[in-house]
Amino acid sequence: MTAGPGGALLVVGDVVTDVVARHRGPLAAGTDTAASIRRLPGGAGANVACWAAHAGCRDVRLLGRVGADAAAWHERELVARGVRPVLVVDAAAPTGTVICLVDTGDSAERTFLTDSGASLRLGPGDWSGALLDGVARLHLSGYLLFSDTSRALVSVTLAAARARGVPVSLDPASAGFLTELGVDRFLDLVAGVDVLLPSRDEACLLTGLPDPADAAAKLSRHVPMVIVKQGAEGALVARSGAVHARVPAAPASPRDTTGAGDAFTGAFLAALVSGEEPVAAAVAGCKAGARAVERVGARPPRTAD
Repeated sequence: MTAGPGGALLVVGDVVTDVVARHRGPLAAGTDTAASIRRLPGGAGANVACWAAHAGCRDVRLLGRVGADAAAWHERELVARGVRPVLVVDAAAPTGTVICLVDTGDSAERTFLTDSGASLRLGPGDWSGALLDGVARLHLSGYLLFSDTSRALVSVTLAAARARGVPVSLDPASAGFLTELGVDRFLDLVAGVDVLLPSRDEACLLTGLPDPADAAAKLSRHVPMVIVKQGAEGALVARSGAVHARVPAAPASPRDTTGAGDAFTGAFLAALVSGEEPVAAAVAGCKAGARAVERVGARPPRTAD
């Protein structure tokens, strides 16, 4: 399941605009709450691609769909972080937007309000088999499973990857959206995926088990490798129905947890592409997650920063 070193990483997923509002303490209902507000590039798929490039993957490609309103900006931001974007410009829908409410207290926890916009209109017509030329690994954002159009794309890309022997990873992306989709349907849709990278909450939701280690073990009977991301608790590596490693988190002083899971995934995949074994790749993922929570926003620094 571990591809040989070298080759490209292709990410297929969402590109959105994040509006990050950092506030301290509870929101004041019916009146004003002071906040620091920034407009930043985001999207789980795009973030993973940027963190993979930041971690040293030399050829990272991203297929996504954006509106004409912000296409040029998103392309510049991706290129500035070492990603080769393949952005389809949607003439009918605006770029997806996520409002990220970040409590600047000790937890730096966040809440998302999501308008997927053009991102979930990515479909089979946007796909070309040539996108897999030279690709060592394909990664799919789980957000693609939350619309009929992008679900059809997942089916097409999985078939194309299997035909070429390219291993596929997927991040479930959202416990909230998973609840709407349904666990059984999700597990059917990810049949053929080689690596699943859920958060602790997502793993527990997908299995109905309260303990993340039990959840990781159970999921690894459906998907060959499962990496459960646990934030400050590190990560679990499971295969063939058992947890094989518990990777500790790297120390961090959180400012904003937005994109931490994407940072983990990007660095993890970059390490696999370079030839690292899964446990070493999970260590790299934990280090990237720690760096991510110390920054505001979901992306690593620009290459020129």
